Amino acid sequence: MALKIRLARAGTKKRPFYHIVVADARSPRDGRFIEKLGTYNPLLNKDAENRVVLNTERAQHWLSVGAQATDRVERFLDAAGLLKREARNNPEKAVPGAKATERAEARAAAAAAAEEAKNAPAEAAEEASA
Repeated sequence: MALKIRLARAGTKKRPFYHIVVADARSPRDGRFIEKLGTYNPLLNKDAENRVVLNTERAQHWLSVGAQATDRVERFLDAAGLLKREARNNPEKAVPGAKATERAEARAAAAAAAEEAKNAPAEAAEEASA
């Protein structure tokens, strides 16, 4: 059985609250779980001590048994010192899409044409005076 340490959503609409649980990977997000390890309240400030409450002993046990943590839970475990999470690097994320690139090129071409049109009458006036 593949085990996951993941978040199960609780709370009302627009007021999220999560339970950190160990569950079978095939069970639904808010469905059946094996054990509750803690809670996560994203509405609290990042420096609040009860934003993430985690039973580290049980989390260490489940990691030793082979449970895989999701990315968000990996962040919590890294902060608790139970797991080392490598920082992700996606240099392609900041590259604009095809449509945005086309719009930027069109804007640059229009700006160049406007600059050329602005300079053209000045050049014609210089030639006339010479």
